[in-house]
Amino acid sequence: MLMKKSDLVYWMARLIAVIIMGQTLYFKFTAAEESVFIFTAVGMEPWGRIGVGILELIASLLLLIPTTVWAGSLLAFGLMVGALGMHLTMLRIEVKGDGGQLFIYALVVALCAAFSFWKSKDQVPDFIKVFLSSFLK
Repeated sequence: MLMKKSDLVYWMARLIAVIIMGQTLYFKFTAAEESVFIFTAVGMEPWGRIGVGILELIASLLLLIPTTVWAGSLLAFGLMVGALGMHLTMLRIEVKGDGGQLFIYALVVALCAAFSFWKSKDQVPDFIKVFLSSFLK
């Protein structure tokens, strides 16, 4: 059975978000120098680093389960909007000479999460649809 092109793009978007968030977990949970630097700079070390890591792990797991994609993508999108906001207001786009790599990763995850949420909009429970009605049309 062949997968439709739109389904393939949907899966790829989810996997890209999971892979990017997943690979950053090691750095958050092992207190890598760059991760500690970032969360110290925004006044959230260590609780923010560990908390964001846990939330990214949850978002990644939810993105892999077909019935919870909407929740995982919504959580991932929210986390990435926060990361992008911190980059633009406190950290700058380039952090410790990374050439903007972390900023780009956050942007890619945000875009993949937004697409995944839009593709899974039919799964969103009614009590949540009330708050997102214009986006879910």
